[in-house]
Amino acid sequence: MIAAIPLSTEAEQAALRVMARCDRLAELSETPGELTRVYLSAQHIQANRLVGEWMAAVGMTTWQDSVGNICGRYEGLDPQAPALLLGSHLDSVRNAGRYDGPLGVLTAIEVVAHLHSQGIRLPMAVEIVGFADEEGTRFGITLLGSRGLTGTWPQDWLQRTDGHGISVAEAMLGLGLNPADILAAQRDVNDFCAYLELHIEQGPCLQSADLPLGVVTAINGARRLNCGFVGHAGHAGTVPMGHRQDALAAAAEWMVAIETMTAARGDNLVATVGKIESFPGAVNVIPGEVRLSLDVRGPEDNALGVLLADLLGKANEIAARRGLRFDAEQFYGIQATACDPALQQRLAQSVEALQGQSMLLPSGAGHDAIAIAERWPVAMLFVRCKDGISHHPDESVNVEDVAYATQAYIDTVLGFAQ
Repeated sequence: MIAAIPLSTEAEQAALRVMARCDRLAELSETPGELTRVYLSAQHIQANRLVGEWMAAVGMTTWQDSVGNICGRYEGLDPQAPALLLGSHLDSVRNAGRYDGPLGVLTAIEVVAHLHSQGIRLPMAVEIVGFADEEGTRFGITLLGSRGLTGTWPQDWLQRTDGHGISVAEAMLGLGLNPADILAAQRDVNDFCAYLELHIEQGPCLQSADLPLGVVTAINGARRLNCGFVGHAGHAGTVPMGHRQDALAAAAEWMVAIETMTAARGDNLVATVGKIESFPGAVNVIPGEVRLSLDVRGPEDNALGVLLADLLGKANEIAARRGLRFDAEQFYGIQATACDPALQQRLAQSVEALQGQSMLLPSGAGHDAIAIAERWPVAMLFVRCKDGISHHPDESVNVEDVAYATQAYIDTVLGFAQ
């Protein structure tokens, strides 16, 4: 990686603050020795309070909205102009890393810190949101915070319960939030002109390219299915090989085909069999039935649909040839979320000026930008993370990369002055 210009001392100092604040937030955990910060926990509110203090210190007006997002606003020259929204999430998975989510909120605060220290007011306000629940760790439903802003909370979410039987509504009441007021968090479509989110890559592409930053083209769509091969169980010693209807052998053949067909397709498509069960599961019995999962993802829905159809067609061909039955049922699906081309270009110009080139790549993981894109144009900036590890204590970024990210973020936001 060859940088076109050296980093400023300001960017380096900002990065050190961001890293220290990530460490500080990591202390707010319900599990000693690990990082677990879930929606509507005491640690969630503590994190909001702390982030709100950091927002206020750079000249922002702050508030916690009715679903538990922490929000801040730095006024622009025209109070009526749609604001520029920056943000990410402050919740975590269990035994998490410390950068997934908070890095995006804290670098956004450094963007406003730069504006404030230089006495700069953009034509529009800049708002920052620390979303309350992107991961869905506690209640098994994701994007609660960002869907608060879009006003797309299904009513049955309030009745969803955690592992202790506590409902979302009960947990809200316990923290002084009123479940009847969830729609008060909704923002008008004219409130914002765009949304930018900075996030660790959660993958190895930037590291492989030796680049600190990348620009996201789209957030992958996904399809998840429960699948099965049904054959006939039989005695492992007495049924000849040519007479078997082995469900596990069929599943194994299909799994290899999934890997080969998906890799050959390219287009950033991925497919995974993450769970498999064989029945009856005895060492001396030919498997008569196998249940397995299929997760297929890609940044473009048409290509994703074609791949899925081809994979299911291959499974049916294998089953027919082996004298088995195949079935599949989709239990989850989300459309791909395209990032706005004009916003991508803004980010790409800032990134290229810093590191000499701009790498475009899709996001294989979900983000709050999925929900926000239903109302406003979105774009995302990725930061290299060591070995692509995330959702794990070994999640790691380095100070220099965070400095590059902060500088690119500042440069992009300053571009809105024009």
